[in-house]
Amino acid sequence: MIAESKKAAGMEQQPGGFESSQRPAVVPSRGGGGPMTDNGSVKKCAGCGGKIGDRFLLHALDRYWHVACLKCSCCQAQLGDLGSSCFSKAGMILCKTDYIRLFGASGACNACGQSIPANEFVMRTQGNVYHVKCFTCFTCRYQLSPGDRYHFVNGRIFCEQDGTNLLKGAAEGPPTQGLRPQHKVC
Repeated sequence: MIAESKKAAGMEQQPGGFESSQRPAVVPSRGGGGPMTDNGSVKKCAGCGGKIGDRFLLHALDRYWHVACLKCSCCQAQLGDLGSSCFSKAGMILCKTDYIRLFGASGACNACGQSIPANEFVMRTQGNVYHVKCFTCFTCRYQLSPGDRYHFVNGRIFCEQDGTNLLKGAAEGPPTQGLRPQHKVC
């Protein structure tokens, strides 16, 4: 059993909604006149709305983009330069790093398993995301607030008092395999 003592950091805005992951495709132009649609008209950039007359363009999320216009909504990195994938969720286009930072691995609350709406604040610990109302002590169900100290033991959250009692009881009682505090964060 692994335990960790933490201080609740703060709430973050958690975007939610439709998500997709795609690889932006580099498409060469036809001849020197710029990329054309199948009916012969010049393609327009989904980012700036301008005509695409460049030698290359990106095709992502079923739209065409200037290479410089397909950017991460958070860090503004040009997605064509970053690698092989881009992500779309809640109306944002994201690089892989920002997608994982914002939405974690699942986009669902670690306590109740329900999805987290786009306009809801969240609490995070150990890579897990929680509804604010679900960020509670496993023992007494006290709702932890930003700034409250807590313990994280075997994937469960304990208020400072219950976590200390749990760890103290494990230290004084019969040996509990693997129960030990890992860190203490103020």
